[in-house]
Amino acid sequence: MTERPSVSSHAVQTGLKPLPGVKNIIAIASGKGGVGKSTVTANLALALQAEGARVGVLDADIYGPSQPMMLGATTRPLVQDKKMLPVVCHGIQTMSIGYLVEEDTPMVWRGPMVSMALQQMLNDTLWQDLDYLIIDLPPGTGDIQLTLAQKVPLSAALVVTTPQDIALLDARRAIEMFNKVRVPILGVVENMSYHRCTQCGHHDALFGEGGGERIAAQYGVKVMGAVPLARPIREQVDQGCPTVVHDPEGEVSQIFRTIARQVMRSLAQQKKDYAAKFPTITVEKGA
Repeated sequence: MTERPSVSSHAVQTGLKPLPGVKNIIAIASGKGGVGKSTVTANLALALQAEGARVGVLDADIYGPSQPMMLGATTRPLVQDKKMLPVVCHGIQTMSIGYLVEEDTPMVWRGPMVSMALQQMLNDTLWQDLDYLIIDLPPGTGDIQLTLAQKVPLSAALVVTTPQDIALLDARRAIEMFNKVRVPILGVVENMSYHRCTQCGHHDALFGEGGGERIAAQYGVKVMGAVPLARPIREQVDQGCPTVVHDPEGEVSQIFRTIARQVMRSLAQQKKDYAAKFPTITVEKGA
């Protein structure tokens, strides 16, 4: 078993305090749907755990939660002291609106209700000694993202894109959003980077080439890794057993392990949170 690394709490947005039981919150964003952000989230969380960290996942997609299925959740959260205990999947603490409603129930909610649901899931869950809480954001830059930026203490964000130009356009919007609220961008993950033929081994860049590198260079961040377009990745999350768990020694798992190490190193270089180290001053009335 990998030894647990020493992970520090890092600074969050001005006016916000770190969440109890959580050292760092990392938002995973894409700007565009269909780029495999939730698949990357699930595998990255498991890769961070494989590196020895204690990890949680909050599924912030209220309208289309996918993490319960991807992580193979089979139970609902228990309640303790009027708060919810996270559902543990493959050793990861998780919370999702998908645990609280029936699978085929549509969430016909307006923005304020969605934002409130996100805050309740975040604050009313008894997260237990997490090094990293990974938040799987829905696509776009709307109500959920605004709530996240204003009211959720984020240590950093990671942007997922595919190489194609339309995905890069939306990824830029996501990066600009985090820049406006001064949340550090750790880097970019290029998903569906290439397809390798299972018969001859030829690499085919179905969605173009170099997109992740171009956007990373534009914003002065790193490309954390390039994940191939491969059928087993999709099949394994559909079965509730993501690649990092299903095939821990395989090539794709090692790519996610490399991304996890990059994330840990990049976050370690950000400003640390020293608020807990300052003494509390108490003023008492003299005798």
